[in-house]
Amino acid sequence: MFIRILFFNMVYKNLIQGSRRLSNYWWATTILLGGVGFVLSGLSSYSKINLVPFAKPTDLLFIPQGIVMTFYGTIGICIGIFLWMTIIWDIGSGYNEFNRTNGKVVIARQGFPGKNRNIVLNYSLEDIQSVSIYLRDGLNPKRQIYLKLKNQVEIPLTRVGEPLALSELETQAIELAKFLNVNIENK
Repeated sequence: MFIRILFFNMVYKNLIQGSRRLSNYWWATTILLGGVGFVLSGLSSYSKINLVPFAKPTDLLFIPQGIVMTFYGTIGICIGIFLWMTIIWDIGSGYNEFNRTNGKVVIARQGFPGKNRNIVLNYSLEDIQSVSIYLRDGLNPKRQIYLKLKNQVEIPLTRVGEPLALSELETQAIELAKFLNVNIENK
């Protein structure tokens, strides 16, 4: 989700959605439950007590199948917990603010907890050279908008994950370039 807010034609702000997306909720839950199922199956094969009511893992040999299922289940639980923690912390959320009043650009994102949790980049509007669009289609498509500075540094402005529709990407890039009064480059 990319929400644009324009305040009296002086401040242009984009809100960036982080990891709290429906697909992340789905995968975090599925991987965590799958990991629990594998651990219970491995423990059932060891104890010969059926801990999984819809299957019969007591028929498995503990060595090697039970050990392997317990190992994979432990890895699944760890990955599921990691995904849930990124959702709870809302990693990647933030905003892009372009302010003509004070001549500043502020790009802020949420990171992992710690002393550098809040990532804030400040630049001057005078340092902006152009707005760049990066398009790559195929198996792993990539559609992103970058802010290109005069020192050739490129800062990504769009969220990571699901690529934006081409029309939405073009609209956002054109609006931003008009607001900043700079050119659009295609990479």
